[in-house]
Amino acid sequence: MKSARELTDRLRAYQPPNTDLGQHFLIDDEMLDRMVTIAEVQEKDHILEIGPGPGTLTQHLLSTGATVTAIEIDDAPILHLDEIFREEQRSGQLLLHHGDALSLPWPETITKVVANIPYQISSPLIERLTRYQKEQTNSINQIVLMVQLEFAQRLTMNHPADVGSLGLTVALDWDVEEHHLVPPHHFSPQPAVHSQVIEMCPHERFFPVDKRLLRQMIHHAFDQRRKKIRSTLKKAPRRISRIKGWHAQRWKEALQSLHDLEIMDARPEELSMDDWIELAKKVEKGSM
Repeated sequence: MKSARELTDRLRAYQPPNTDLGQHFLIDDEMLDRMVTIAEVQEKDHILEIGPGPGTLTQHLLSTGATVTAIEIDDAPILHLDEIFREEQRSGQLLLHHGDALSLPWPETITKVVANIPYQISSPLIERLTRYQKEQTNSINQIVLMVQLEFAQRLTMNHPADVGSLGLTVALDWDVEEHHLVPPHHFSPQPAVHSQVIEMCPHERFFPVDKRLLRQMIHHAFDQRRKKIRSTLKKAPRRISRIKGWHAQRWKEALQSLHDLEIMDARPEELSMDDWIELAKKVEKGSM
C-alpha cells in the first residue's frame, strides 16, 4: 500500500490542488484508517466515496475487499486515479465516475458512504443523502464523513449556540455522532479550519406529524431566527403548497388558532425537537 503522502505527491505531478474545489487532501494514514474502522467496512459493502482526489481514502477502502464507487469532479484526479487503480477497475472492485456527485445518479446498492468531502457541498450533500435514503429499497446503513468542525457542531447541536435548522432537520432522519478532531496540519494543502469526523446512521423514529410540515416550519422560523415564532410563522412557508392538502389560506387559519399559546413568543433556538413536534401537531389540528 502506498502512503497517503506519496499518492498526494503523485497527483501534484498532474496539477496543484484546486482549493476552489475544496481540495485539501488528508495525508495522515492513521486518520484515514480510523475513518474506515468507524465505518466498520466489510467485504460485502458497497461504499460511495465522494471527492476521492489522490485516492488516499480509496486505497484504504479497497484494502477491505469492499466494492467502491468513487465520484470525482476534477479532470486531473480522474487521470491519476485511473492510472493508480487500473487493476481494481478491471476487476470491478472500483467504479470510477467523472462528474458532480450532487447530480450524477448513484448506484442503488450503496450500503455505506465514507468520504473526505469538499466542505462547500456539505449541506447539499446531506440533502441528497436524505433523498436517496427515501428513494431506495435497500438503504444506506452508515455514513462517515470528514467535515468542517463548525459544520459538525451544527449537526450534533451539543451546545445551545449550535441549535439551528440544519441540526434539527437532519435529526428527523439521522442520528449523528461526533468522532475525532483533525487539525489542519493533517491535510495538504492545509485548510484554514479544523475538521472533524462525523458518523450518521438512519433511524426509523415515528413522528406523530407530517415530517414535511415539520421540516418546513423549522426552516421557515430559522430564516429569521432572532424574531419570535409568532412573527416568523405568521406568513406561510414558501413551499407549503408542495405538501398535499396545504395552501396559504389553510396555514393562515391554523396560525390564528395558536394566537394565545405561550410558545408563540419564543425564538426558534429556544425550542427542543419535542417542542417543534407539539407545535406542528397544533398547526395540523388548528387547520382542520
